Amino acid sequence: MSTLSPQPAQAATPAPLARHGQLKAGNTAATVLKFVAAALAVVLVSTASIAAVAVHNIASAIAPGVALPGEEEEDALTIGTVDGPVNLLLVGSDSGEGNLAYGERDATLNDVTMLLHISADRERATVVSFPRDLFVDIPECPNPDGGSFPAASSQKINQSLSRGGLACPVLTVESLTGLEIPYAAKIEFGGVIEMSNAVGGVEVCVASPIDDRNIPFKLDAGTHTLSGIDALQFLRTRYGVGDGSDLTRISNQQQFLSSLVRTLKSSETLSNPVKLYGIASAASRNLEFSNSLRNVDTMVAIAGALKDIPLEEVVFARYPIADATIGGQSGVAPIADAADALFAAIAADLPIGLTGGTGGGTVADPNAPVASPESSPAPVPAEPVDPNAPAPSGSPAPEAPPTRVELPDTVQGTTADEVTCSAGQTAGRPGG
Repeated sequence: MSTLSPQPAQAATPAPLARHGQLKAGNTAATVLKFVAAALAVVLVSTASIAAVAVHNIASAIAPGVALPGEEEEDALTIGTVDGPVNLLLVGSDSGEGNLAYGERDATLNDVTMLLHISADRERATVVSFPRDLFVDIPECPNPDGGSFPAASSQKINQSLSRGGLACPVLTVESLTGLEIPYAAKIEFGGVIEMSNAVGGVEVCVASPIDDRNIPFKLDAGTHTLSGIDALQFLRTRYGVGDGSDLTRISNQQQFLSSLVRTLKSSETLSNPVKLYGIASAASRNLEFSNSLRNVDTMVAIAGALKDIPLEEVVFARYPIADATIGGQSGVAPIADAADALFAAIAADLPIGLTGGTGGGTVADPNAPVASPESSPAPVPAEPVDPNAPAPSGSPAPEAPPTRVELPDTVQGTTADEVTCSAGQTAGRPGG
């Protein structure tokens, strides 16, 4: 790689100062061109330095990490070492960090718990959302202040964050799914606002108006690009979509996340270094990371693993559940056989197919184009192949594509290439 070397300075005769109106137009143009050329040279020479400063700024903004079980503070991998499948847990805290604008909070709950799995061959990604009212067994969790919190059975999963911080949801989901989760991060309300601003907003579709009087939040039918507080409220709205349950809120959140993936993978984002730096900078300031994820190179490696995955292979699934009442509390319980099928497919890195619809919080985009039979190209008949013919010399036998696992219809969700719209409702009511 060539670099620009500074040239010896040439002696110059100072020119007399020009009075207003005395400098010729030609001289003005020459001066401007010289300035532009000099500025361009400085940019070319300092590009590497600017990138280094940017990375340093991002790394400096990352707060001390959280140790997951068996992990030390210095356990931060470097780029190129993120091999094999990736499992990362993202939790969204509802604490509001003491900001009363979000309402009073008497506990720190992980009302959003999502597991990201990236296949070892980097051809598929699956995001599983766990309903906040899911009854689970919470294992013994380390107390950051010393000691540990005892194990507790039949607790709602959103209680796990308050029982030991970020490490406890990780241990809980590992116990529930049988997967090892080496990476984790936590985001607060303010972080959602900053991240949505950094990507330049996320486009969402609303089939019928949203009016959640509990937050409060209103959104007319149509297409909207949301950022800042509007993006946060869209993700928080419960009584403005579907039947007002947390389950329909999940499908509404999946619509937002699908659109976010499409935005992040668009050329307008990937080719814009300013926007990419803004996203990385916002993440570094607003997320709490496990020690394993604090290294900037590790973040880059994981982001790079997602870059080339086709949209149709980015799957958002809701953990399969059924209504349940335990200890006088209403909530939801796992559907064991469906959950086993889901996580067996994930553990085996197999592609999955959803058969259960998108969930009650969204509907199909009514404006999505439908291919007419006339516009579909006629199928080209395949030439007959002799099954006994020998393979061409020197050609390896083609690998059979992995079998797609069609999941039970109790596993609802969507893919990143599927455009859905919020099923808004205007009977927003207080509570929950």
